Amino acid sequence: MKRIMLCVCSLIAVLFANAITVTITVDEGFDNPAILEKMQTNLGHVLTEINDAYNGKRDINTSSLQMDDHAKNMLVTLWSTVHFYCDDEEVVDRCWPLKNSYLLRQIPLILEPQDETFTSGTYQEAVIEFDKTGKISDFRFALDAQLSESMERCGSVVETERRMIILDYIEQFRTAYCTKDIDFMEKIFSDDAVIITGKVIRTRPNDFGKSNAKVVYNKQTKQEYLRNLKRAFLRNKYIDVKFSEIGGGSNEGGCPGITRSQNNPNFYGVRLFQEWKSSNYSDEGYVFLLWNFTNENEPVIEVRTWQPSYIATGNGQKQALPEEDIFNMSSVEDMIK
Repeated sequence: MKRIMLCVCSLIAVLFANAITVTITVDEGFDNPAILEKMQTNLGHVLTEINDAYNGKRDINTSSLQMDDHAKNMLVTLWSTVHFYCDDEEVVDRCWPLKNSYLLRQIPLILEPQDETFTSGTYQEAVIEFDKTGKISDFRFALDAQLSESMERCGSVVETERRMIILDYIEQFRTAYCTKDIDFMEKIFSDDAVIITGKVIRTRPNDFGKSNAKVVYNKQTKQEYLRNLKRAFLRNKYIDVKFSEIGGGSNEGGCPGITRSQNNPNFYGVRLFQEWKSSNYSDEGYVFLLWNFTNENEPVIEVRTWQPSYIATGNGQKQALPEEDIFNMSSVEDMIK
């Protein structure tokens, strides 16, 4: 009997040793301690289950987790691509209150890819979103930490909440590529969205054996782009998209890479450097997203552009795409007039 009791006690000790506690810091104006406690408890259970699944080399069991169906699906989908765990016994993070939700932006995770060609690296922060009741409504990987920090410290181009919402949607947009979420892409693009992609072509060599390279652009409708994207999702075992920096300056001052339209105050432009790596293809270049916030609760992308970051000039040489040739708010708005 004593031996059985010792075994039971040892098992309980192991279970409790794996439990992760979460501490959420809030601004002085936050006056709902019950919701705060609920968010801390719910996230602690999720991180503990993640670690248990990782240690047990099993799938994550979401049945008892306080997450809505979307958040559960996101967690399971990410897990199917890459396994991860939380290496901290106590997680401390700041709460960002938005109009209809709460955000935690820096939940530390360690990745263990299931495919050796998946190259995100070993450290990754997660973004957790809660609804107003404290239930987890989204689980996704965060953007590059440097990018997030630079966006959070933007100047007067956008107010704090709008800046956080833009960052939030960019993270969802990036995660949708990695999880092959075509339904999200269908929803996030305006029905009249314009998608422009560039590719480098080389001219025939002249009499001196020299050839020139230039970027030519292809314009697609939303439906054309989604059809091509579906094919890419099917062709590739995995897709790993990174937005690693905000590029370019703003004529209006403030946050580099984020500009507010002078013609339509509901339009915001964001320029990013994108790295796309998949099982069959990889590239890097500049992405410009024109966001329409006319509907505050459901902003949509009116324009997405992609350009290669450099042009191969021959003999193994590369020429960076000139700054003046990279799309910005002014040039993009001219396209949709």
